[in-house]
Amino acid sequence: MSHTQTQPIELHYWPTPNGFKVSIMLEELGVPYALKLVNIGKGEQFEPDFLKIAPNNRMPAIVDPEGPDGQPISVFESGAILKYLGEKFEKFYPKDWRERVAVDEWLFWQMGGFGPMLGQNHHFNKYAPEKLPYAIKRYIDESNRLYGVLDRRLEGRDFVAGDYSIADMSIIGWSLGHEGQGVNIDELPNVKAWQKRLLERPAVVAGIAVGKAERDKMNLATDKDAQKVLFGQR
Repeated sequence: MSHTQTQPIELHYWPTPNGFKVSIMLEELGVPYALKLVNIGKGEQFEPDFLKIAPNNRMPAIVDPEGPDGQPISVFESGAILKYLGEKFEKFYPKDWRERVAVDEWLFWQMGGFGPMLGQNHHFNKYAPEKLPYAIKRYIDESNRLYGVLDRRLEGRDFVAGDYSIADMSIIGWSLGHEGQGVNIDELPNVKAWQKRLLERPAVVAGIAVGKAERDKMNLATDKDAQKVLFGQR
């Protein structure tokens, strides 16, 4: 049974490719949500109240005041949030078992590979205090391999797993950074066409715009204090 939402879902968020996944989904669903910015450059992800809902001190996270049995529930990890929202509202996450497996495959492909490998690419390319050619080459090569996998998957398909789904939402934000990842999008015609298709969706554009003004105030490439917060944890 699909649910309606009367109280806003709290979205604990910062505008990054992982945050975009959930802001896009909430925009697509058209349900009320309350934005709670978590400025990761200032270390707000380590505050005790946030750790209660996100023990891995990473955003995004949500608090749904109308969770199972009408009781509040918090969810962390972007993939888990997408699955939760897809199941609750019965949208963008198919009921058919075979179709759901395909969505899960590509959602987990993004969570386990496409996101983390591109993240390492960004780190060693843009932010590492010393340029390590081996690390840079390793992650640029792996990024290109993963984009190749995505391009082959999209051959003859409009979306990665049948109809438009949470799998597409999970991938799009990461893929928009291709230029800085050492990836030539012109060599990936299927990915390029898929990006255009998604960016024609108003909810995708709106989801990516959430919090942009705040993010624009922080230039991570030059903000050494923010780099210490983000990269100095153990």
